Amino acid sequence: MEDEAHGVLLLSHCGYSFLEDLRDLLLARNVKCFVLSSQPLPADPTRLKQIEGWSDRLYATASHQLEWADVQRTLEALHAEGEKVRCCITVWEGYRHLMAGANQALRIHDLHPDKVLDLRDKLRTRRELFNKDLSRCRGEKLTQAKLDHLKQDGRRYFIKPVHGIASYAAFPMRPDTQWSTLQQIARDAAQDTVYASAFNGELEFMVESYIDGKEFSFEVMAVGGDIYVVAIHEKCELTETADTVLENCCISPPVSLSQGEVAQGISWVARMLEHLKLLWGCFHIEARYTNAGWDLIEINPRVGGALISHSVAQMNHGCGILAMWLDLLRWGSGPSDARRKTYKERLAGASYNSEGHRAGKVGTFFRVYFAQPGVLERVDVQPLELQPVVSHVLLKAGDEIVPQAREVFLGQMLWKYDLEHQTRTFKKLVGLSAQAIDIRYREPVHQTTLA
Repeated sequence: MEDEAHGVLLLSHCGYSFLEDLRDLLLARNVKCFVLSSQPLPADPTRLKQIEGWSDRLYATASHQLEWADVQRTLEALHAEGEKVRCCITVWEGYRHLMAGANQALRIHDLHPDKVLDLRDKLRTRRELFNKDLSRCRGEKLTQAKLDHLKQDGRRYFIKPVHGIASYAAFPMRPDTQWSTLQQIARDAAQDTVYASAFNGELEFMVESYIDGKEFSFEVMAVGGDIYVVAIHEKCELTETADTVLENCCISPPVSLSQGEVAQGISWVARMLEHLKLLWGCFHIEARYTNAGWDLIEINPRVGGALISHSVAQMNHGCGILAMWLDLLRWGSGPSDARRKTYKERLAGASYNSEGHRAGKVGTFFRVYFAQPGVLERVDVQPLELQPVVSHVLLKAGDEIVPQAREVFLGQMLWKYDLEHQTRTFKKLVGLSAQAIDIRYREPVHQTTLA
C-alpha cells in the first residue's frame, strides 16, 4: 500500500541543497514535501517564496544554520498539524547528523547521529582504517612544528581539514606552504557563512601521506549491512591548485580498471563499511587505485555532488542515486519485509556483482566548469557535435567571484553514450566538453596549478 498520506522532511541549507531534484522525486511518488530551511543568502524572501509555492509545508529559521532544536520543533509542528512524516533526508553534509537524529526519532533505519559525526572526522576515520590495515595512509593533526618538520623529509603529503566539505582547503603540501597561510584560510572559513557550519567549529587541519594513482568514486547503498555498489566513476581530470582540488570530469564505468581491479575495489569497500559498522545509508566513497591496490581518500555519508546522481540515473533507466536513497528511507528501512526484499532486488539489478561486472549498455561522461576569481564578462554555451543530456549554467555575465579556498561551480554538462563505443567516445568527449562553454573575464585571472 502506497504512503500517499505521508510526507518526507527535507533539510535545506540556505534554501538549496538539491531541493528541486528531491521535490520532483516526491511528486513522482505522490508523497508530500515538507521543507525545513535555514535562511538563504543574502537574506531575501524570494527564494523562500519559491519553495513555499511548491512545498506542502515550509518552515524557515532566522539563522543561516539549522540546529537540532529546529528539527525537533518542525517534527512537533508537523505532528500537531496532523501530518505524518515518513522520513527525513538532506544532501548537505553539515546536516547529515540532524537527518540521522530525525530518522531515529521517526524509527527509520539510518546511521546513528554519533556515527555520522565520527565518520565526518576524517582524522579519526583515517587512523581507524590504518590500524586495521584497510588503509596504508597515516594521518596526523597538523601543527606548525609538524608542518616545518615534514617539509624537510622530501616526501609528498596532503593537507585537508579534519572536518571538511567540497574539497574546501584540501591540497597537496608544497615546499612553500606556510603555517600563516593555513591560519588565514581558517580565518576566512570562519567568515564563510555558507560553509562555516560544516567544519565543526574552528577549522583544524590534518596531514597525511600523498596517495598516488588514478582517483575514483564508489556510489554505495548499505541496507542492513548488505552493500551495493551502484556505480563507479573515474575522475578523468583533476586540477590541484594552491588551496583546493578541482574534479573536472568523470566517466562511468571507469576506462582504466580491469574487471578484476573493480572486484578488488568492491571487496575493499565492503570490508571498510563492515569494520566501521556503516549498516544503513548512502555513501560517496572516494579512493585511488595504486600499485599497491586500493586506498581511501574519504568516505562521505551522502550522495555525491555535481552530476553523480544524474549520471547514475542515465545508466539506470532514470533512477539516480538520490532516488535510491529516498526509497531506502521510505521502503528499504521500513517495517515491511516484502518491500525491503523488493527494494534489495532492484538494487542488486542496478549494481556491480562481486566479480566486478555490472549489467547495462549505457555509459556517462560529465564535466564540471569552475569559475576563477574575477568578474565574468561572458558565459556562452557553444554548439556541439555531441549534445549533452544534462546542461546547467549556474553563473552569468557580471557575476563576481572572489578568491576562496574552495571550488566555485560555474556550470556542468553530462553526456550518455553506447558502452560498445566507450573508448572512441571518451576521447572525443574529453576534448569536446572542454570547449562547451566559452568563459571570459573582464580582468586577467591568475591561477597556480601544481604539477
